[in-house]
Amino acid sequence: MDSSGADPAAGDLIDVLDQARQRFLALVADVRPDLHRYCARMTGSVASGEDVVQDVLARAYYELSQSKTLPPLRPWLFRIAHNRAIDHLRHEAYRAAEPMDAANDIADAPEHEPDQLLERRQAMHLALARFLELAPAQRACVILKDVLDHSLDDIADELGLSVPAVKAALHRGRTVLQRVAQRSSARSERLPSPSPALVRYATLFNARDWDGVRALLADDVRLDLVSQRKAAGRRDVGMYFSNYDRARDWHLHPALLEGREVLAVSHPQQPGSAPRYFIELGWVDGRLASIRDYRYVPYITRDGSITVVG
Repeated sequence: MDSSGADPAAGDLIDVLDQARQRFLALVADVRPDLHRYCARMTGSVASGEDVVQDVLARAYYELSQSKTLPPLRPWLFRIAHNRAIDHLRHEAYRAAEPMDAANDIADAPEHEPDQLLERRQAMHLALARFLELAPAQRACVILKDVLDHSLDDIADELGLSVPAVKAALHRGRTVLQRVAQRSSARSERLPSPSPALVRYATLFNARDWDGVRALLADDVRLDLVSQRKAAGRRDVGMYFSNYDRARDWHLHPALLEGREVLAVSHPQQPGSAPRYFIELGWVDGRLASIRDYRYVPYITRDGSITVVG
C-alpha cells in the first residue's frame, strides 16, 4: 500500500476493468440504438427499453468474458435482447394471450407473405404502448421486420422460430396493428399543467441556482447518469450539478413522456428544436429522492414522443 493506505494493485485492476468496459461499449455502439428501438417497443416504454438495453449489455459483457471467440455481434445481441425483454415483461406482469412458443403452432399460408399487410412506415410511427396489444411472438416479429428491417431468416434465428412461424406471427401481428392504427386518435386532450415541484426544479436549474437546487435534495438522493455512473447522497450527487454548471448546451423544460412528467432538455441556442434527451425526477415527501439523466444515451428520444408543457 502507498502512504495513503490505497492498494496500487487494486487501482491497476480497476483501470484494466474500466478500459475493458470502454472497449466493449465502443464495440457495441453502432448496434445499441437499434437494440433500444427493439426493447422500447417490446416493453412499450423508452425508459423501460433502456433498462433492458443496460441489462442486455451487462449480460453480453459477462458472456463475452467467458468466451474464447466473438460471436456474430448483431444476431447475438438481439437474441440476448429478446430474452431479457421477455423476462422484463414477465417481471412487470404484462401478460399476453398467446405464449411465445405458440408461434410454432400457427400454420403458414401464402397470404401471410411478409410485405403485404403493414407498411413499414406505419410500424415505425406507431406509439410504443400500442405494441403491447400484440402477443410476444407477434410483437417481436413485427418490430424486427417492420421497424428494424431484419430478414426472415435472421428473425427466425434470433427468436428460435421457423421461417413459416415468423411469417404467420407477422401476419397476425400486422392485422392487429392495422386495427389499432384505424382507431380514432384525433381526440384532442387538454394537457395537464406541470407540477409546482417540477417547475421549481427547472427554474432553479435554468438559473444555475445550485444552492437552491441542492436545497431540494433528500439526504439519501440517488443519481443515475445512465450509461455513465451512479451516485447516492447529497454530497456525491452535488458533483452532478457542478458538471452541468460547466456546460452551456442545455435548457430544461417541463414535459410529458408516456403520460408522466419529465424534464425535456434542448439546446438554448436552438429554440423550438426537438428535445435532445430528458431527465426523470422522483419525489418523496416533497424532497427530490432520485434523478435519472439520459444525457449520454441521446438515441432514447428517437422513439419517444416528448411534449413540452411549460
